[in-house]
Amino acid sequence: MMIKETNKRVIPVQFILKVIAWVLLYLSFFYFEDFYKSHSRLDRVSDAVMLFLTSSIIFSIGRFIIIALYNKRNENRSVRSNFTLGINRLTTVLNTIMGIVAFMTALGINIAVFLTSLTIVAMAIAVTFREYITNMISGLIIMFSDQLAVGDRVQIGGYKGRIVDITLSSLVLQDEEDDLVNVPNNMVFVSPMVNMSAHRSSLFTVKFELPLQTAVEVDKLEEQLKNSLSNHPYLSGEDDLNLMVLEIGKDYVKYKLEMHATSSSNRLHKRVENEVLKEVLKFKRSHDVLTKD
Repeated sequence: MMIKETNKRVIPVQFILKVIAWVLLYLSFFYFEDFYKSHSRLDRVSDAVMLFLTSSIIFSIGRFIIIALYNKRNENRSVRSNFTLGINRLTTVLNTIMGIVAFMTALGINIAVFLTSLTIVAMAIAVTFREYITNMISGLIIMFSDQLAVGDRVQIGGYKGRIVDITLSSLVLQDEEDDLVNVPNNMVFVSPMVNMSAHRSSLFTVKFELPLQTAVEVDKLEEQLKNSLSNHPYLSGEDDLNLMVLEIGKDYVKYKLEMHATSSSNRLHKRVENEVLKEVLKFKRSHDVLTKD
């Protein structure tokens, strides 16, 4: 079962503001030409701003077109890809580079001379930032491949968890304790890696907590959940549905229940999770009634 979600495409406010700023600056070159000629420093700064806005608008339009074509090509099939994320990160890198170029232009630095001089110290820079550069390249490779995707449950070396974000430097994993772990992108290619969510029947977890006085009936709660979820149409049926205790506090107990669904749809996972939590509420309500009696 596959659930489709319809996303409305809207033009970002940031893009509209950049276009308005570009138009106003472009018009100012005609109406205030003499003013710019008499203020060379301001003229240089305005040229730098125009350079950055022009390149940024072109990058944004290119990003919109590429993502639209990609979505159109894959609208009738399910894909596991970070293509959109990769395009967004790459656009950010290009905007950063052009921002640096524009800043140098505003300061009156000759770009050609600077680049020529840069080649002399390029080796030293490469050695100094080698780890970050290789991580960035590895991150782009991950984003433009279908090996990993946000939401996948993976084990990389000694780290295990669900991917919540992919940056240019690292994978952000959420482990079993809900802690966020940053794993360098290089580890994906140099360490053993297992993707436990590569198949469509993906694992998801339901977590909840109960008051300590209610939690003592854990066996009854586990039995009630098993009866409720047995032969569930959205579950694969390959799990024993064992209720696990995560933490015992002063007046509460935290639980976790892991299940395999028949689809990787987040909406379907939320639907099953809602049913589980309703059963938990029923159990707590019945326990409270018996306690009062």
